[in-house]
Amino acid sequence: MRNPAMPTTLVTTAELARHLDDPHWLLLDCRFDLADPGAGEAAWRAGHIPGALHADLDRDLSAPVTPATGRHPLPAPTDFAATLARWGVGPRTQVVAYDAGGGMIAARLWWMLRWLGHDAAAVLDGGLAAWVAAGGTLVTGAATARPPAGFAARPRPGMACDADEVRHALAAGAALVDLRAAERFSGEVEPLDPVAGHVPGAINLPFQLQLDAGNRLRPAAELASLWRERIGTRTGTELICMCGSGVTACHGLLALEVAGIRGARLYAGSWSEWIRDPQRPVASIYIRGGSAIVRAR
Repeated sequence: MRNPAMPTTLVTTAELARHLDDPHWLLLDCRFDLADPGAGEAAWRAGHIPGALHADLDRDLSAPVTPATGRHPLPAPTDFAATLARWGVGPRTQVVAYDAGGGMIAARLWWMLRWLGHDAAAVLDGGLAAWVAAGGTLVTGAATARPPAGFAARPRPGMACDADEVRHALAAGAALVDLRAAERFSGEVEPLDPVAGHVPGAINLPFQLQLDAGNRLRPAAELASLWRERIGTRTGTELICMCGSGVTACHGLLALEVAGIRGARLYAGSWSEWIRDPQRPVASIYIRGGSAIVRAR
């Protein structure tokens, strides 16, 4: 049974500092740059919070890309369980994930831990920038590896859904919330994927709106208000989050959990998977030169 004192959403820099030498706490540095996949690990080696291991988005938090998947498909539960065991995650381990600031990549790891039934998982609010601003120290080089643990996965497959389930859920009145930036959702720009636009019927809530000026998650009441503006009175179980490749969407799921709106699912393949099938519809609408540009596929 989970210790109720274990954080399950966010930890502050002060709370982390108190537990930095706690053998039951494990820090994972999730920094990653989509434009330079090796930059995250290089940054970790150049300076990280003491004791933090590096979790690589491509290598550790994703499966290999195939012609049918998005850019960051979920690994098989058995594969991710093996990774967690190698890192030393046991049943009593409190995992804290952080990234460069806003928590986008760290939230992916947070969600994946819960997906495998490990609820003692949290994100460092404000990330590495908050730690440094609070006077926290950094160390260089590789962290000392922890002994492997017997991680016991208890998968919760219902936390994720595929494209067909998205289609059925939309037809039943569910809300599909896309956490990408507004200009990508509209189709005005698309820097990463070969097709621009969004899933017809989706709602846009750029993940940056969930953050305050210090790159920390906004208070629970503000998050609840922000989400209610988009989803109305729908319950958490009537929500699906997506983004470009199933990463930023997890930031939305973290915000929903903090806001007390629970039960939302992740469309893991997200936009980069949706567009793999030319039979799936695509919509885009934006303003250019004072005129609305509307496209559909």
